[in-house]
Amino acid sequence: MERAVDELSKLPGIGRKTALRLALHMLRQNTADVETLSTAILNMSREIKYCNHCHNISDTELCEICKNPKRDPRVVCVVEDIRDIMAIENTGQYKGIYHVLNGIISPVEGIGPGDINLGTLISKVNDNEVDELIFALPTTIEGDTTSFYIYKQLETKKIQITTIARGVAIGDDLEYTDEVTLGRSIINRTPYPGSGNN
Repeated sequence: MERAVDELSKLPGIGRKTALRLALHMLRQNTADVETLSTAILNMSREIKYCNHCHNISDTELCEICKNPKRDPRVVCVVEDIRDIMAIENTGQYKGIYHVLNGIISPVEGIGPGDINLGTLISKVNDNEVDELIFALPTTIEGDTTSFYIYKQLETKKIQITTIARGVAIGDDLEYTDEVTLGRSIINRTPYPGSGNN
């Protein structure tokens, strides 16, 4: 029981009290249900990969979005993590592809540009694979810092750089934004300040 509580408490947002409650709940379940849960988690860990092109989760080399011929591969939406892709996809308003940074620059937490997926994004732009880059990062200091850093790396490139409209409230995470607001933010995206697209 102690080992189960220790392992469960390592999950984000799960303290020891919640971990103990979850462990006790599983103890009351029949063995088949617990085995089904543990098998699903194990299979997810073994079989889910990251897309070679955009870093989205996938069970193949390329994710379903990157493989979809109806998507515009020259319009790239830059997001912090996979939850943001799910939020934007739920709006049904976006027809380009994504680039998942898997984090944002946060000096306070010791996360610098080298700790997130920036290299492949810069390479895509340098290889003339991108016409428009859309920043859809959190409306926080860290999100704005990351957007500004990427913009400075690419400001000499001949691409359009936009950011989603600020219908998303300052400090809000995309995953908690309602679909209508998020959809309108994608449609009404604005040129990134100073990008020369004004």
